Amino acid sequence: MPLSMYDASIPVFQRALGNLDAILRKGEEHAAAAGLDLAELAAARLAPDMFPLTGQIQSACDSAKFAAARLTGTTAPSFPDTETTFEELHQRIAATLDYLANVDPAGFAGSETREIVQKSRRGERHFVGTSYLLTFALPNFFFHVTTAYDILRHKGVPVGKMDYLGAF
Repeated sequence: MPLSMYDASIPVFQRALGNLDAILRKGEEHAAAAGLDLAELAAARLAPDMFPLTGQIQSACDSAKFAAARLTGTTAPSFPDTETTFEELHQRIAATLDYLANVDPAGFAGSETREIVQKSRRGERHFVGTSYLLTFALPNFFFHVTTAYDILRHKGVPVGKMDYLGAF
């Protein structure tokens, strides 16, 4: 059986978001043990022109939910980007996972060739579904997951490659 667009997206997003949630928990544990301020950790960034940890989590969640919605031709739920605490970040991930768990696999039928219009500050980009998923949605999602991981690692959180990849 060929790999479906559903299988190439939803389980991938779910696994990585679950791993990201676990990495955030390690960040909280590390902060408590080291006496670090969680608010400072949530606001940490790798470079001045990059999103802080909170923005990376929000963007990873948005990337996953918008990919699912665009590929199925539906509307994604709206989550305001107001999270400032680790608990709120966990809730954002949980809400995204809940949405993804309820996306109907049948909605992906024909998504390989569905026209996807990606609007951004730079204008519109036009894709067909397969190209959108493989060349934009997945790379963008993993950019934000990886950057969140990197921020925590940079701040001394003892996470490694297996935390990022998760249990097999």
